[in-house]
Amino acid sequence: MNGTAGSWASTPAVRRSMVSNRRRDTKPEIAVRKLLHARGFRYRVDYAPDRGHLRNRADIVFTRARVAVFIDGCWWHGCKQHHRAPKANSNYWSSKIARNTERDRYVSEMLRERGWTVLRFWEHQRAAEVADEIAREVSNRSSRNMDTQIVTTHVVSDQK
Repeated sequence: MNGTAGSWASTPAVRRSMVSNRRRDTKPEIAVRKLLHARGFRYRVDYAPDRGHLRNRADIVFTRARVAVFIDGCWWHGCKQHHRAPKANSNYWSSKIARNTERDRYVSEMLRERGWTVLRFWEHQRAAEVADEIAREVSNRSSRNMDTQIVTTHVVSDQK
């Protein structure tokens, strides 16, 4: 470890830069959330869809529709189009990115097994296109839930 004793960072400047990265409220997330909110959608932000695994937090969660949205950073999650491996501390960072992508796969699969729809997007995707896809999926899931509720209500009322 070069710059800072006991640190993963190669220099103090790199450490400052990496520590200042946000976990939530990134520019791509905010752009998508504004578009969804303007369309009337309401959601939870930085929320764990599976309450038994509180560390696995999605960026945007529609609890009733059971849709979890992740907007992944190209560098941190290994985007094939934009990720560039760093030259300093390359062993550390390559294993870190590999762990991130493996965790992404694990969390997505776990949520799907529990009945959630998982949508993953890259930060470089256009916010309007991302919001369109999210809105379409949430609307589809919500209408399916409403159809089920209407049928259930109708069946219950017929039994009286």
